[in-house]
Amino acid sequence: MPDEKSFSIPNVGSPVAEIKKQEDVPEAGVALCLSGGGFRAMMFHVGVLRRLSDGGYLSSIDRISSVSGGSITAGTLGLNWGKLNIIQGVAKNFEEAFVQPIRTLAAHTIDVGSVLSGVFGFGTVADKIADHYRKYLFGNSTLQDLPDRPRFVINSTNVQSKSLWRFSKPYMWDWRVGKVENPKIELATVVGASSAFPPVLSPVELDLKESDYVKNTGTGLQRPPFTTRVVLTDGGVYDNLGLETAWKRYKTVLVSDAGGLYAAEPDPDRDWFNHTRRVFDLIDNQVRSLRKRQVIESFSNGDRLGAYWGIWTDIANYEVSKPLPCPVVKTAELASTPTRLKGMNEGLQNRLMNWGYAVCDAAMRKHVTQNWPAPTDFPYLGGV
Repeated sequence: MPDEKSFSIPNVGSPVAEIKKQEDVPEAGVALCLSGGGFRAMMFHVGVLRRLSDGGYLSSIDRISSVSGGSITAGTLGLNWGKLNIIQGVAKNFEEAFVQPIRTLAAHTIDVGSVLSGVFGFGTVADKIADHYRKYLFGNSTLQDLPDRPRFVINSTNVQSKSLWRFSKPYMWDWRVGKVENPKIELATVVGASSAFPPVLSPVELDLKESDYVKNTGTGLQRPPFTTRVVLTDGGVYDNLGLETAWKRYKTVLVSDAGGLYAAEPDPDRDWFNHTRRVFDLIDNQVRSLRKRQVIESFSNGDRLGAYWGIWTDIANYEVSKPLPCPVVKTAELASTPTRLKGMNEGLQNRLMNWGYAVCDAAMRKHVTQNWPAPTDFPYLGGV
């Protein structure tokens, strides 16, 4: 039996149920959610953002909420937002200011080497991943280098509190542990925490002081070691669509889902690593399915405006005029790209970006921007 003085009743609130709790009526505004999915998601979301920019919609977005692989994309966009030459909503230098840095990272495999270096060298695996992000994307930039608008919210999961740990320019906050205002955490560390896929890239630890927190902003856990040694893992563990921090705030929500869809496996691996990975995949798939269902039902009954599109979507289901040609056999192949931080050749990068561009276009023209003209071609060579 545990010591009565040290035992507390656990918080049994469901992460899925959390998005139904509306403290206030959602305000007018637009939020974009970018899911996880490794480099696959990173490149897919780049195509999505390209379509939103080409349609003049990018500057309409008030908040971008991301997890995991989507946070690599979001963090890069946020850091370079001030460099974008946006005229009537269209970023004229989108490729140079945003896409090229992402392409540079995408050409390198950073997970395997980081694992080996973290296991057999100095520092942790998480440190090595952050070093790569620092080298290719963020340098020594911090959360304070993000713009005020749109608000970028990069989400991680607090292993200690079982809650979402959100990073943003004004504050980072876990509702159970407390709020830290104007944090100066490096973006490389923040994105590393959001994309710390368990078990191999996790955890990321933050060393903080009690004095860093605003008093009485946590519920039940604003005390050491929860406040001083924060242990974080992939944001997708708690919220694999990056949905919660957007859903509770805004009336219009756009959800870009590049997460995996896992097929039946007649002869699953029995070794501990691959079996554990398979179990994680099944958990992720189930939670994503529940959240997706809740999102689409809310759109259908009018509780929210917006659109959902997924990397596994059949573009024909949107029934819009002149969609870009995206045969299901080809898009399913792209959706099956492993959830890795593994280097991609230019052709695969192009195909993933083209697919994100095309399916975003169809979903937006169907549900949000009916006045958009259909695009005449893919933005990158090779189609899907």
